[in-house]
Amino acid sequence: MNNFEKLVSATEHQRLKLLATPIIADCFNARVALPDYVAFLTEAYHHVRHTVPLLMACGSRLPRHLQWLQPALVKYIEDEVGHDRWILNDIAASGGDCDAVRNGYPSLATETMVSYAYDSVMRVHPVSFFGMAFVLEMTSASLAGDAADILADTLGLPPRAFTYLSSHGHVDQEHIGDLARIVNRFDDKADMRAVVHTAQVMYELYRGVFESIPRISTHQQPGKPQEVA
Repeated sequence: MNNFEKLVSATEHQRLKLLATPIIADCFNARVALPDYVAFLTEAYHHVRHTVPLLMACGSRLPRHLQWLQPALVKYIEDEVGHDRWILNDIAASGGDCDAVRNGYPSLATETMVSYAYDSVMRVHPVSFFGMAFVLEMTSASLAGDAADILADTLGLPPRAFTYLSSHGHVDQEHIGDLARIVNRFDDKADMRAVVHTAQVMYELYRGVFESIPRISTHQQPGKPQEVA
């Protein structure tokens, strides 16, 4: 197996645990309410806004033998700039208060996940970033596009309320190809250990983010969105 295949295999248990999170199953069974979706977007904003700073931190700390990563990181940054604003626009289109989200705080689960990402990049190994990227993009590529279609039907929201999910289903599939090419070039065992360990932990932390989302849908009939104050 190449490095990427080993990464997929080493994290399969954690990936399946994430996919078994009740809110994900409820989404695909059309058992979500509008506040559930806005709450998901809120947490997404509070971790997505750190993607570019984390990429920059990764690039600033690359050891000499990984300097070849710089062009890939520049491209990644160009691809990721502005995605947090997409989420705020989706929140507004869904009837939420994007200013309150921008000026607010994430859940403890999201704050923990982001803090772990920074600590891994700054203290452990800069390529730990790719462990986080692997988890977020593998999850998004497998779920986001279908979730956007189901949520649109369930909640009756316009397409402009799903720019983040709709775009990431396709974009992250491309990023996975880029990520595979990157990790397959790692020939230092310490580099791959950092990526694999971060990915295993990140799956657990990301599952915690989904589990932390306040649920409204269990108290109302599916398909009947509520107003967001």
